[in-house]
Amino acid sequence: MSDAIKHECGIAMVRLLKPLQYYKDKYGSAFYGLNKMYLLMEKQHNRGQDGAGLASIKFDVGAGTRYISRVRSNQPQPIQDIFSQINGRLNSLNEEFPDKVNDVEWQNNNAPYIGNLFLGHVRYGTFGKNSIESVHPFLRQSNWKHKSLIVAGNFNMTNSKRLFNDLVEIGQHPKELTDTVTVMEKIGHFIDTEVAKLYKEVKSEGVGKKEASPLIEERINIKKILKRSAKNWDGGYAMAGLLGHGDAFVLRDPAGIRPAFYYKDDEVVVVASERPVIQTVFNVAIDDVKEIDPGHALIIKRDGEISMDRVTKELPQKSCSFERIYFSRGSDADIYNERKNLGKLVFPQILEKIDEDMKNTVFSFIPNTAETSFYGMREAAADFLNMQKTEMILDGKRNLSAEKVKNILAQRPRIEKLAIKDAKLRTFIADDNSRDDLVAHVYDVTYGIVKREDNLVIIDDSIVRGTTLKKSIIKILDRLHPKKIVIVSSAPQIRYPDCYGIDMARMGDFIAFRAALELLKDKDSYNIVDEVYAKCKNQQHLEDDEIQNFVKGIYAPFTDEQISDKIAEMLKTEDINADVEIIYQSVENLHKACPNHLGDWYFTGNYPTPGGKRVVNNAFINFYEGNNKRAY
Repeated sequence: MSDAIKHECGIAMVRLLKPLQYYKDKYGSAFYGLNKMYLLMEKQHNRGQDGAGLASIKFDVGAGTRYISRVRSNQPQPIQDIFSQINGRLNSLNEEFPDKVNDVEWQNNNAPYIGNLFLGHVRYGTFGKNSIESVHPFLRQSNWKHKSLIVAGNFNMTNSKRLFNDLVEIGQHPKELTDTVTVMEKIGHFIDTEVAKLYKEVKSEGVGKKEASPLIEERINIKKILKRSAKNWDGGYAMAGLLGHGDAFVLRDPAGIRPAFYYKDDEVVVVASERPVIQTVFNVAIDDVKEIDPGHALIIKRDGEISMDRVTKELPQKSCSFERIYFSRGSDADIYNERKNLGKLVFPQILEKIDEDMKNTVFSFIPNTAETSFYGMREAAADFLNMQKTEMILDGKRNLSAEKVKNILAQRPRIEKLAIKDAKLRTFIADDNSRDDLVAHVYDVTYGIVKREDNLVIIDDSIVRGTTLKKSIIKILDRLHPKKIVIVSSAPQIRYPDCYGIDMARMGDFIAFRAALELLKDKDSYNIVDEVYAKCKNQQHLEDDEIQNFVKGIYAPFTDEQISDKIAEMLKTEDINADVEIIYQSVENLHKACPNHLGDWYFTGNYPTPGGKRVVNNAFINFYEGNNKRAY
């Protein structure tokens, strides 16, 4: 999208099911798992470039040997940085002990990061924090392997304060209010509880302390721990965890908001946030990669037993549609077709804006992530022209020569590459005027293609804030001197904050919200804003499941088209000569294009969890009171 927004993060897990010597013999390296982790993380760098981390666990090493390794980075290229650190450590060992390069047992006991179980993470810092302490995976360490816990996830919780207070009530002293800390400590608490129960159990069987640990590791019930831990969670999450002795899990939220996929064979179990990543890295077919069921945990025991267990109560599935529109890579077979359909389905609105004048219309896209929906728009344009050509040829009222038929058949949509991103804005220019001027030159344009009588249709995957459109894109497109500029969003109007992992938190950021406020002023109905504020304040004391989304009242007086027209008016500055029109996808067509991903709360305000409604009302209260902070 032309406005930069960020996704929470991506996860990757690899569990090797064979001894390390097996991978050395078959693939030439005992570092097979580590190599696959690099590929899984690099193929998901689109999901997070603020930080990256990796943790590994060794099996079958003796006491006194480090069995957990972890490395994290918040450097500008964090994935490359962590693997550079790993390679540096391993190369140093190879230089110091060249005779051990092919000794897998020695490597397992002495080389860091080699192991049987791996967890990786890439992140965007949606809370504006990018210290190394905020980078996953997180580690809760203990001298008992079965109490050591490593956690990484793609998630936001709407009720972090409640989760914090829950920990206080059971006697803990959490060091932070963040949902990452509260979630990890909640799981850790119930691990401790389960271990204490099992210790009493094996002790009653006459087992000594030293012999108790392997029995506890064998009997520990991950499903029960997760059910108790997740009881009060409200949010979107794909949560991955490793226990020090080798059990692992990935838990997905009950509405299926955040994505998680897995693949298993007799050599490996692998989990990632995106399906094509697994397909590419392990060279497997699309049908071999499965989705972790919403509300379920994929549990991998130390002995290799794998199960899919229900952990939380079922909710209607509302998988995030923004994953399909923008965040996930378009190389997924289904996502690719869905994005093309988004372009096709919005085309009738485009025809209306250009008065069906295909001859004098040029079609293009911006930025590159909108390219797939552009293909769909192009196909719809070609279909429309083919229909027109068929009617002209079959019209019995005129005699057509071969030359005229040839000319008719030669007609095709005018498709051009017009806007090319040249450089990123560098913030060393401090004053606003200079920065705005720099933003206006972020994109180069292709001159000599567009004529003064032309309409220029540009498709974007979504329009969130409108800042880049106003300060850059519309200005540079106007340099081509078209008659009209039509900006098309393949996504509907973003009206409400997201609280489940996407960096869209403040009401005032949304151009659709600001347009609705302007329309209320135009109608002399701005008192509705005061009424909505009062309703939101009056329900702050209610439980989450009793709260209503009163912010819908801001948009209720207007049609989608009225809001789109007001957005176009707001984005056209005095120095723009062309007419400017804005088109948004309809929610109905979004659901047609993405029928299995119906999460649409940022468009409709229909939040899939009770906590979402509290968040949207608090976001509006913050806007009204002038508090530039998050509502969760």
